[in-house]
Amino acid sequence: MPKSHPPAPTASPTASPTRKLAAIGAIVALVVAVLAVAVAVGKAVEGGRDGGGAGAPRAAASGPPQEDPAQQKMFDDLARRTSRREGGDPLAVGKKDAPVVLVEYADYQCSFCGRFTRETQPELIKKYVDAGTLRIEFRNFTIYGADSERAARASWAAGQQGRFWQLHDELYATTRKGDALAEDKLVDMARASGVPDLGKFRTDMKSAAAERALKRDQDEGYGLGVQSTPSFLINGRPVSGAQPTEVFAQAVRDAAARAAKKEAAGK
Repeated sequence: MPKSHPPAPTASPTASPTRKLAAIGAIVALVVAVLAVAVAVGKAVEGGRDGGGAGAPRAAASGPPQEDPAQQKMFDDLARRTSRREGGDPLAVGKKDAPVVLVEYADYQCSFCGRFTRETQPELIKKYVDAGTLRIEFRNFTIYGADSERAARASWAAGQQGRFWQLHDELYATTRKGDALAEDKLVDMARASGVPDLGKFRTDMKSAAAERALKRDQDEGYGLGVQSTPSFLINGRPVSGAQPTEVFAQAVRDAAARAAKKEAAGK
């Protein structure tokens, strides 16, 4: 999502007052939509940078909540912007055309991110990814400095050899901070995760391509107003923190129901 707003189109000297008002109205509508998305995501990640506290908002426990058409369109547009659905994406799991996409913004030093990976993600994969309903796309959103960035580069580098999820799970197997994410320790974890070419792994970690990949994820998160980890978008609707598994399961079911309804309506 863009961080700045496009300039107003320049009206010609002969433009009528009606046309000028229409142009101004279109820009005001765009600004309102951008701010509404930022506020929605920002509110969903309030409560601290390591956003797994009890005060984080939860998804609805029943069926999909009733939303006005403008709000539904806002979240649908957000989903289209953030759900990359790139074929062969090593940082994604699930069908490219799955009706529901969960986008996760996370940091490898975040203990609540680890909780989600250990406790919730396996259940979501078993129930919804394997069934073709859900796709999970991971974003490296580093907020704890150089050690987090090194770990993020390592996970990306493992992905270049088809072992992203193996190293991802190893990094989150326990809470790791500081020296536990030194380069040699990351190489040891890559070896344990089955990364075949460790020389290439070291090179890829330090490459400009890794830097660009991290910047892309960070720019996307900051542009949305993400403030803490873990933060999630489920078909564009924000959920924050390591909520109980059922909260995510319900959000996935709600999103799948909305997607089915839209398809039935021919939209």
